[in-house]
Amino acid sequence: MKHYDVIIIGSGAGGGTLAYRLAASGTRVLLLERGGYVPREKANWDSRAVNVEARYHTREVWRDRDGRPLHPHTSYNVGGNTKFYGAALFRMRERDFEALPHYDGLSPAWPIGYADLEPYYAEAERLYQVHGERGVDPTEPWSSTPYPFPAISHEPRIQQLHDDLARAGLRPFHVPLGVRLDERQPHVSACIRCNTCDGYACLVQAKSDAQVTCVDPALRHPNVTLMTHAQVLRLETSATGREVTGVVVRHHGADEVLRADVVVVSCGAINSAALLLRSASDRHPRGLANRSGVVGRHYMGHVNSVVLAISTTPNPTVFQKTLALNDFYFGDPDFPYPMGHISFVGKLDAVALGAGAPPFVPGLTLDIIARHSLDFWLTSEDLPDPDNRVTLDRDGNIVLDYTPNNVEPHGRLVKRLEYLLEHIGAKHIVRRNLFVGQRIPLAGVAHQNGTVRFGHDPATSALDVNCRAHDVDNLYVVDGSFFPSSAAVNPALTIVANALRVGDHLLERLGAGTREVADAAR
Repeated sequence: MKHYDVIIIGSGAGGGTLAYRLAASGTRVLLLERGGYVPREKANWDSRAVNVEARYHTREVWRDRDGRPLHPHTSYNVGGNTKFYGAALFRMRERDFEALPHYDGLSPAWPIGYADLEPYYAEAERLYQVHGERGVDPTEPWSSTPYPFPAISHEPRIQQLHDDLARAGLRPFHVPLGVRLDERQPHVSACIRCNTCDGYACLVQAKSDAQVTCVDPALRHPNVTLMTHAQVLRLETSATGREVTGVVVRHHGADEVLRADVVVVSCGAINSAALLLRSASDRHPRGLANRSGVVGRHYMGHVNSVVLAISTTPNPTVFQKTLALNDFYFGDPDFPYPMGHISFVGKLDAVALGAGAPPFVPGLTLDIIARHSLDFWLTSEDLPDPDNRVTLDRDGNIVLDYTPNNVEPHGRLVKRLEYLLEHIGAKHIVRRNLFVGQRIPLAGVAHQNGTVRFGHDPATSALDVNCRAHDVDNLYVVDGSFFPSSAAVNPALTIVANALRVGDHLLERLGAGTREVADAAR
């Protein structure tokens, strides 16, 4: 049986990026993906197929704390959930890495600082071709480099909103986006600024997802192998329990055991925790790498809402997700606690609006609303609560037990936006709550993090600062699981940057030259 240097379980923002980082070194890498490639088909851009029929979601059923079925809005495929993300690639704020008081409690400090991750943020922005503009976002952390590509321009209705907000004394800015768009030469641009980006797979492969950006380039190296339709059932360890000796995989219906010097779990925060819990043994009775008891705990997914602002002014915008507002991110004079981030979702059509079926304004049809709405996305930080957790039922199925917290600041953020919009011409405000609760909504899974936290103390964390398990010498977790806190921006860029950072650590561990390899990979 072939022996690998590194087995990576999962091909999304964490695992796919890590495979890319290791590829040029000659390291023998096996990338395991539970699903296959997202089929390239017209349905990729069909609103009914995506939003109503959930064509690309897993049919797997989870459970809530009371045993009721949950149908997760997540997908198992090459590239992970980045195939369907909105490609908003934010750095966490510098203060997000520090202990930060919130209305409901303290957001804990990370064991590394922003400065430790900053070079990898810069590299992640180059790799994922991020478009943006420095110096406008009032909460933006310092950067050693400009954005590698210019900010994506606003369409006229969004530019009008930008100007209205600026006149009101606010500081709107361009969302940093990972898309392969060339506005100066549109005839050669891969991206066509369509209305089927956020929440959709890109049919023309112009979104900087982990498959297009990292997995496909990594596979050009003969030392990197991808095995699709390979579900990892559990991890086996040595008699001492100090090293992983086998990865048990179900591949096209047959079980086999694969082996490597290093094993990296990158299944997403929910599934990574579940895999470790399923790998319990005599040496690890509470789950693999869970001597601390924190595996599965401290689940976070943000407090998120969509706010529709319905104006008398039509909104014919096609590519809407270009504007953001962070003026209330850390609070304001009337509320001295962090409130969060305001940006946009992709432009909602009548089909997508109908899928949610919220109580809309009487007398307005879905078509009218879709033509006149500004579709905002609001994110506030939820705090790490050990009782918000991933567990398993008696059959080994995932159970998600989550109660939202820090909700008051989110409500205030919504009110701040509503007040602003009412004073710049939006006549009706319709709110759709997307809190994780009895039925897991998309936001509750898309931003999942925190279930296998890293830290210095093995008593309170599962991973060390290099995302290696305290209890298992050759086991790493590289996805959103490692977050000790969730901040209030999309986690994708931080996951990518950390994967590059851990990649450098692994190259050093395996005896490869980190800087030479990094330079060759660019």
